[in-house]
Amino acid sequence: MVLKNLFRFVILQLLITSTIYASTPKFTIEIKNHLFYPSKLVVPAHKKVKLIIQNRDATPEEFESYELNREKVILGNRKGIVFIGPLEPGEYPYFGEFHPETALGKIIAR
Repeated sequence: MVLKNLFRFVILQLLITSTIYASTPKFTIEIKNHLFYPSKLVVPAHKKVKLIIQNRDATPEEFESYELNREKVILGNRKGIVFIGPLEPGEYPYFGEFHPETALGKIIAR
């Protein structure tokens, strides 16, 4: 009986989790030649968002944003996942820690 209830609980949790992640908007940012593409990304305000950051360079880069309170090192020719939000409407700058003079971008929540 206990095992059967535990099994039901686990299945229910998996269904809830998969539903939440399936409804999370996804956006891709690419790093090429130490630049972020797109450099301006519009995302929905008041929603959690999944950023897929694909590093096309051979060298690592760190996605960093003080306003978003996020930092993530993405190795060369790899991708990283960063969840942000829900965000209030506004602009949230980010930069590449290893190339801050060129790797610049902005998330715009609307």
